[in-house]
Amino acid sequence: MKGLHIIADLYGCRNGEMLVSSARLRETCVAACKDVGLTVLGDHFYQFEGLDATQAGGATGAVVFAESHLAIHTWPERDGATLDVYVCNVTSDNSAKAERLYETLVEALQPGDVMMERVWRGRDLPLKAKRLAAVK
Repeated sequence: MKGLHIIADLYGCRNGEMLVSSARLRETCVAACKDVGLTVLGDHFYQFEGLDATQAGGATGAVVFAESHLAIHTWPERDGATLDVYVCNVTSDNSAKAERLYETLVEALQPGDVMMERVWRGRDLPLKAKRLAAVK
């Protein structure tokens, strides 16, 4: 499916609370998806325990929306996070929504350095009026 896929590695994140709290990460991610106009269908976030008593564990999560998904993973021991934002374009061009979602999350995490790639996925194919019958 045609759409924009933004893949980013965030380094030196200054918002440590976001890196160690799956609840805070979930709240921020779900709100950001809704704020940019994506249709949230569900989410799942998980809090990891630290490797030992001296460090907090990271968090991981995903938000599934009608237009595709957001995945995020944090590594507080490295002050880092990774983002995966993919927004499909079925009835309209949703690329601006993908960009705004990405920008909102980068602003929330406050990285000192970012490595990011934009991947334009899919190609224009004709929309079928009806599905073909299954081959028996």
